[in-house]
Amino acid sequence: MGMRGWAFPRGRNRVVITGMGVLAPNGTGLKAFWKSLVAGESGIGPITLFDATEFKSRIAGEVKDFDPLDYMDAQWKPKRLARHTQLAFAATQMALRDAGFDPRSRRLGSALPVCLGVSTSAIDLIENGFHELKHRGPNRVNSLVVRNGNPQAAAQLIAEKLGVETHATTICSACPSGIDAIAMAATRIRSGDAEVALAGGADAPITPLTMASLSAAGLSSMANSRPMRASRPYDKESDSGVISEGAGMLVLENLDHAVARGAQVYLEITGYAAQMDHDPEEPFGGMEGAMRISLANASRRADEVDYICSYGPGHPALDAAEVRAVRSVFGAAADRMPVSSIKGVTGNPLAACGPLQVIACALAFKHDVIPPTANLQVPSFGCDLDFVPMRSRQTRLNCALVNVRGLGGGNSSMILERVGAESDDLD
Repeated sequence: MGMRGWAFPRGRNRVVITGMGVLAPNGTGLKAFWKSLVAGESGIGPITLFDATEFKSRIAGEVKDFDPLDYMDAQWKPKRLARHTQLAFAATQMALRDAGFDPRSRRLGSALPVCLGVSTSAIDLIENGFHELKHRGPNRVNSLVVRNGNPQAAAQLIAEKLGVETHATTICSACPSGIDAIAMAATRIRSGDAEVALAGGADAPITPLTMASLSAAGLSSMANSRPMRASRPYDKESDSGVISEGAGMLVLENLDHAVARGAQVYLEITGYAAQMDHDPEEPFGGMEGAMRISLANASRRADEVDYICSYGPGHPALDAAEVRAVRSVFGAAADRMPVSSIKGVTGNPLAACGPLQVIACALAFKHDVIPPTANLQVPSFGCDLDFVPMRSRQTRLNCALVNVRGLGGGNSSMILERVGAESDDLD
């Protein structure tokens, strides 16, 4: 992305979150999503999107009871769109509704940025297109594969249907894509280029090719007989993470703009940084730098953070590596730091994981509750932090750090804070 970190200083053009939309394996909509997080109720189950009978890993986190026609006009032929496009558009509608914001009300002459993170992109359409080519011949392939399979297709659809001047950007940086997209949108607001922006991430990787590849790489749990307990961040019984799908979209605003229109404010984005692992043999090496820089950009000390919403994918080696990175950055404060991973409930929805973690933090701030690390019974070797196991915890939160890591060694961290006393009436 060309920058190690972006600062969001207090003062002019503070960036806040005023609307959120979520579709996840553990619930669609903020209420259902939060209820399952607090209860530690997993959304993982047997794969139903295709016949996985012969697959080694036959479980995943699927968004339940989703019909794109609930969010899109039938004339758009939504079922010909990639599934992640459908999910992203639906989450955008939810976020706008939650924010009480009509895009047509924005200031004339200012474009509304749309920043979307994706990882696997339209893999379902591409696989189906290849299947048609192989079995029906080159003259029977659906021409919409070209348009709807374009990596930019989801962001373009959202921008097109807003009915206002927009600028659509797609970011692909593996799992950090969604949180990187949020940071990109936030910097547009901070710079004064926009007053409002839409940002988030979406992925729908539950396809035959993707699941076969991830299973071969040891990145998909084989605990087929107990799907709801298969995703076990930091637990010694975990064999790997669990792949899932989903979408999380946010409405970001300049704080002054939000106050002027009487909007609810969930929290403020005050710091961000991204850094690659410098050594392939040291996973999460770049996470250390990302955390340090994001804290510096937010003008916060490590001991001022109240909670870490960790990446915690449930892969034993990666979980332990993140713990080492946290200990390196937080020192003695790490022993007192609540750290939890929501992936025991959501699985790993790739580009959507960062936005889902941000949404989880926003709801944690709202309710003064830290969501637990579900399915954590006996910590794995090297995993010795306060992971808020199994049960949620009541506490006041003012500052949280979110970590996301991606296949290939990309790491991103973001600092989220409660809006200050001068805006307490918005909480």
